[in-house]
Amino acid sequence: MKIVISDDYQDCVRQLDAFEALRGHEVTVYHDTLTDMDSLVERFHSADALVLIRERTPITAALLERLPNLKVISQTGGGAAHVDLDACRRHGITVMTGRGSPYAAAELTWGLILSAMRHLPEEVENLKAGRWQRTLGTGLKGRTLGIFGYGKIGSLVARYGRAFEMDVLVWGREGTRARALEAGLAVAESQHDLFQRADVLSLHLRLNADTQGIVTSEHLACMKPSALLVNTSRAPLIEPGALVNALESGKPGRAAVDVFESEPTCDGPLLTLPNCVATPHLGYVEKDSYELYFGDAFGNLVAFINGEPVDNLAA
Repeated sequence: MKIVISDDYQDCVRQLDAFEALRGHEVTVYHDTLTDMDSLVERFHSADALVLIRERTPITAALLERLPNLKVISQTGGGAAHVDLDACRRHGITVMTGRGSPYAAAELTWGLILSAMRHLPEEVENLKAGRWQRTLGTGLKGRTLGIFGYGKIGSLVARYGRAFEMDVLVWGREGTRARALEAGLAVAESQHDLFQRADVLSLHLRLNADTQGIVTSEHLACMKPSALLVNTSRAPLIEPGALVNALESGKPGRAAVDVFESEPTCDGPLLTLPNCVATPHLGYVEKDSYELYFGDAFGNLVAFINGEPVDNLAA
């Protein structure tokens, strides 16, 4: 079978243990992301199967119309919102999803919190340049950790906060608040209350029609000048332009982000702000996570090729 794997930015997929599952098939791996329709068609035209790395390349109805050989899409992770599932059904294309792991993203979130609160990136550069102790960091013990969205990742970050003796405050949908109360955590009175009280506020929401732009300029403006906003979920959770404006005005005083409006990207106003720590969407980019993600994706694909039952069919 002709298999195409797109968007392998790090050129690491062939080095994974899981890749052995595709031995004997014709596999082509691409290391960049294309947005031009004609270029995508040229790249995918001969593929019997696509393996997608998260949401890096949207699979639209218009694209599928021009891929007559495509039989199956195997998705890394459990989400397939970037794939037009109705169009896949019309074309008889099977879409399979796998599992995800919250641990790598939660660990990175905590790394960003520590890095931003203690000015670690700045002090690393200071030390390399011969400058000694130029900033004064802020500790976490006794401060309030706000968690917006208490799912698998948010609950792990809350546990890390409690281990650091922080006061954890949660907000989200009714189910989120109920789970937080069951775990013995405090629940905010409202979204505004969460933003006003948090010393560190971490976003852990799925991006959908209800959550896009859920964090507005008004929410950010009510944060403390000493507060840190952390976003390792999705950039469009925040109203466009609101975070840059907020950081420039000093409320919140700092941000740490792992996600951007346009990815992959290495530019943008956030990267120029001294009060923002930024990483290139590293949340799930970790060896154990990749073995899990690709192990599922390749295993599902091999089962499909062999005519075996496949779990987690999306279409």
